[in-house]
Amino acid sequence: MPHPIRFRRLALYLAAALSANAALAEAVEPPREGDMRAMVLAEAPGPVPATAFTDFDGAEHSLADYAGRYVLLNFWATWCQPCREEMPALDALERELGGEDFAVVTIATGRNPEPAVTRFFEEEALVALPKFIDPTQALAREMGVFGLPVTILIDPEGREVGRMTGGADWTSPEARAFLAAYLGES
Repeated sequence: MPHPIRFRRLALYLAAALSANAALAEAVEPPREGDMRAMVLAEAPGPVPATAFTDFDGAEHSLADYAGRYVLLNFWATWCQPCREEMPALDALERELGGEDFAVVTIATGRNPEPAVTRFFEEEALVALPKFIDPTQALAREMGVFGLPVTILIDPEGREVGRMTGGADWTSPEARAFLAAYLGES
């Protein structure tokens, strides 16, 4: 039979933990309107993989490079029309909000030759987005990316908190309000 004092302590601990988790959940309840209705929020955010991806110079990178920041991770391809349509908005978002607390990270997954990526970046005047690639789709597979585009919101602790399949207008007021809820802006 459990000791009554231990049982009370356990009950108090559980009550405090549940109210703290409820307060945390309420603290980040982003508005989901417009394109943001397609963002599926994680019930229990889990860590993202440490799988490496590269740039066109062959340097390896990982999502751990962005620890301490919110990351809007976008998997795309040069041959994907919805991907191509949303990239200018992602570039504008990175130019406006990118910094110590937030980064837009774009990764071309699968067969995306450097000349095609470079040409696309030049044609669309994309200046703020990184040119990362995942040619073997290792990271995309580990993250359960089965179609394109897929955009994943990662918190500063490196956990996936939301996921959207399909393109979005990241310059819309709805997208900005959604992100502002996480970034603590009003």
